[in-house]
Amino acid sequence: MSIFFVIFGLILLVIGGDFLVKAAISLSFKLEISKMVIGMTVVSFATSLPELLVSLQAALAGSPAIAINNVIGSNIANIGLVLGITAIIGPIAVQKDFYKFNWPVMMFFSIVLYYFLINDAVLTQIEGILLLVGLAIFLFILIRNARKEEVVIDDVDEALAEIGYGKIFVWLLIGGVALYYGAGFLVDGAKDIAKSMGVSEGVISITMIAIGTSVPELAASVIAAIKGEKAISLGNLIGSNIFNIGSVLGVTAIIKEISIPLNEPQILSRDIFWMLGFSAILIPLVFIKKKFLLSRFKGGFLFLAYAIFIYLVFKTTA
Repeated sequence: MSIFFVIFGLILLVIGGDFLVKAAISLSFKLEISKMVIGMTVVSFATSLPELLVSLQAALAGSPAIAINNVIGSNIANIGLVLGITAIIGPIAVQKDFYKFNWPVMMFFSIVLYYFLINDAVLTQIEGILLLVGLAIFLFILIRNARKEEVVIDDVDEALAEIGYGKIFVWLLIGGVALYYGAGFLVDGAKDIAKSMGVSEGVISITMIAIGTSVPELAASVIAAIKGEKAISLGNLIGSNIFNIGSVLGVTAIIKEISIPLNEPQILSRDIFWMLGFSAILIPLVFIKKKFLLSRFKGGFLFLAYAIFIYLVFKTTA
């Protein structure tokens, strides 16, 4: 029954996220927000809502390990799993804004999160506010730079501009309800599985839940790669990791402070270092052999590293 709850929760998260993204884009068009701004803000935030709902629900349910490791695990999965598989299917060109702006900001957020947690093993409300403020500054600079460079976002469906307010409201309602209950089912099911398997909630959250909340990004990237289209923008994926730390953990910590449980020491002694490692390794991968291109070989390296990470997580708890 617990596995059913997890699967059903994941399905609801995928459905809810899809409806919410479409509704958000349609509403943004109605409010005459530019296509570029929609792509970089509305869509990015909407696709982070599954992580936000799961982390918030877990924190309120007294499972802080799930709340924090959901984000740490999702950031690892975004690079090792999503980026790895996508690059294996089709090499990804790396733009200069990756190493000049997006990557440094992602590393900054990751290191700041590490500092906040290693300092007292608590992500406080003040620290949550600081993360949100940092995210707001990042978005301001991102949008300002994009306007100067006249960046065009190609993955926003303009047909959604024709959707009426009534349909938008229904989509928002469906998306919100699906995300709320999906997060609840996923957290409850994962907690039960952790107990039945004799592993910690932290282990389940950094593997099963993290992969689950990254399913929409993975599915979209793989489908695009198979079709031979521009599979994924590295900058957008890095931006997703920044959103996860800035908005997901920021909002969750503001509503309820997140404490690292005493029985989950691996979060600070192992898991967060894997997140920092996956983030840091991107720079040498970009500049070695075939510069500014994430080749199939490099994608295979990322995927293999992710597989090793998953293996070690379960091995050390066996």
